[in-house]
Amino acid sequence: MSVPLERIWLPADALRLRILRPFVRTFGDVGRRLVAEREFRVVVTATAAVILALTLTATIPLWLLALGPIVLGVPHVLGDVRYLVLRRGFHQRRSLVLVAGLPLLVAWWTSSVVVALAAAALAALVARGSIPRRLITATAFASIAAGAWIAGAWGDLAFAHLHNLIGVLLWFLWRPREGALWGVPILAYLAAGALILGGAIDPIVDALGGFDLSFEHLSIWTHSWSLAPTASPKWGLRIVLLFAFAQSIHYWVWLRLIPEDDRGRPTPRTFRRSWRALYRDLGGVLLFLAGVSALGVAIWAAWDVAHARAGYLRSAIVHGQIELVALALFVVEGRPGNLSRAEEARRERSG
Repeated sequence: MSVPLERIWLPADALRLRILRPFVRTFGDVGRRLVAEREFRVVVTATAAVILALTLTATIPLWLLALGPIVLGVPHVLGDVRYLVLRRGFHQRRSLVLVAGLPLLVAWWTSSVVVALAAAALAALVARGSIPRRLITATAFASIAAGAWIAGAWGDLAFAHLHNLIGVLLWFLWRPREGALWGVPILAYLAAGALILGGAIDPIVDALGGFDLSFEHLSIWTHSWSLAPTASPKWGLRIVLLFAFAQSIHYWVWLRLIPEDDRGRPTPRTFRRSWRALYRDLGGVLLFLAGVSALGVAIWAAWDVAHARAGYLRSAIVHGQIELVALALFVVEGRPGNLSRAEEARRERSG
């Protein structure tokens, strides 16, 4: 089934080639570096994503909050599963599935960050690493779980905000970083957050009426109540803006940045080869279910945006819990790294 579907992408690849050639000629060395050098390309795209997300947050924040999960939610969850579980082979490690799988199911059913943190602690104990590192990591996650249990609902609210940051942290830890350029997107991300919390974009949002447009049951005050229930009106609005910005970057991490860093070859794939790799990693059944889910959320949203968004968020909460387990495993076992070029070439030939 994969091979016939690859033909669908041939026109897109032809158009891509027609765009890339004049682009490289026009921008010279910069254009060539963007195509040939992964490090440079990822830094540029990550920085551009921060600038774009900040711009959209200042102009159409409610659109980001309402439609972001509906349009990008299912694909980014699929990216989570692909890069955190399947390509790492975690699903094939019986001890890991036994000690972390059931707690993750409970965490998903109860929406409890305490149980997810407990799963991360258990995963650290059976991870492949030195005993001291396993014990220290497990103790750290168990301690955080205890703190979240004491905090109660506040712990779950904190996780709702912090899970966006966890995605950025996982991306930065994915592979060794070279040179000082890597500080640019990270500093841009932190600076954008500071600008939002400092009120720098408040006048822009007010002038453009960014809070005026609201979907049924999804006004700015609804978001403020759910994301910052005890904050003053001013700080509540800023926290909502920060969440809209951070959520946008979180999607970009799983849809673009980690796929770039995890790939063995430094140059971009064609659309056809990207589809082949996606099919190889996920299989037809999972891809079909993801497609049906994405279509179902879209149809639901056409009828009722608020309930479609809430339904998606409730179902997809497990992806943030998987990120906690993956973070614990990365601490013990080290960076996920990327496939060697030879292995990547072998996979693509056999895909």
